[in-house]
Amino acid sequence: MRDVSRLAGVSPMTVSRTLADPARVSEEARARVLAAVDRLGYVPDRGAGGLSSRRTGFVALIVPTLTNPNFADTAAGLTAAMRPHGYQPLIGVTGYSVAEEEVVLRAMLSRRPDAIVVSGMHRSAAARDLLARAGVPVVEIWDRPEAPVDRAVGFSNHEAGRLAARTLIGLGATRIAGLGPERTGEARDFRGEERLRGLRDALREAGLPDDLILHHGRAAGTFAHGAEAMAALLARGGAEAVFLVSDISAFGALTECQRRGIRVPQDVRILGFGDVEIGRHCIPRLSTIAVDAGEIGRRTGALLIDLLDGEGRGPAVVDLGFRLVLRESTG
Repeated sequence: MRDVSRLAGVSPMTVSRTLADPARVSEEARARVLAAVDRLGYVPDRGAGGLSSRRTGFVALIVPTLTNPNFADTAAGLTAAMRPHGYQPLIGVTGYSVAEEEVVLRAMLSRRPDAIVVSGMHRSAAARDLLARAGVPVVEIWDRPEAPVDRAVGFSNHEAGRLAARTLIGLGATRIAGLGPERTGEARDFRGEERLRGLRDALREAGLPDDLILHHGRAAGTFAHGAEAMAALLARGGAEAVFLVSDISAFGALTECQRRGIRVPQDVRILGFGDVEIGRHCIPRLSTIAVDAGEIGRRTGALLIDLLDGEGRGPAVVDLGFRLVLRESTG
């Protein structure tokens, strides 16, 4: 760091601030420091720096998968919000496993993150205790818990399912199906389950049957899951309209219908969740319940910066909501 300061013509403190919190340094000084860093090939020792500053410069981000574009967009939004302040995410993937989440969380805590971001609110008692005792800001995302460990940024998956039911009923459907993965086994898509629970509740309130809400297969959020779940539904006689817990599965269901010569939306209407890019460009384009995944990351990052700077105010739960996007797949 002293070598960098001499080459840049600034104090070692300015070098430290540039690398730890670039927003606190003038543009001219920052440019000189970064040019010296590039020339010397300097890489800060975050471990040594963390001993004195009690900051490591990274935020633990724990998600179920990165194959779903929604979680990748959230990671990108979090990075965009925190990088200008000197923080980078360290990403752990659980594969929708409660046990694996606990393993990943312990590994993250051993590296002393400055904050923890974790998806959903369903976890083991041990994992919840670890989060409560972490001693750093914790933000649960992609859900709206009544009592978060610390803070939460997301929306109600249950209400999203209710909106799906009201939408399909409003389009004239009376035999409505819901498709999601199984509720048993090590891997569980709890958020998808909440959407189907909301669908079921709204169907019952409308006096409609809920016997076509199917939990099929264990591969959450894959094209194959959607195709196989649709095949299972068709084996039971099909439905007038189908809600799937993710657009990825909805696209798989759409392709299964096309393989069988079933017209969408003339023979069956399909509604997904998430508004992923493939649903905007397939034929027919997918109707969906849209969530701004990138904004979840950006709002989480902004909240963490406030908390880390000691300015944490406002509500414990930030509800970003969702919106209905009707396209050709529902007519």
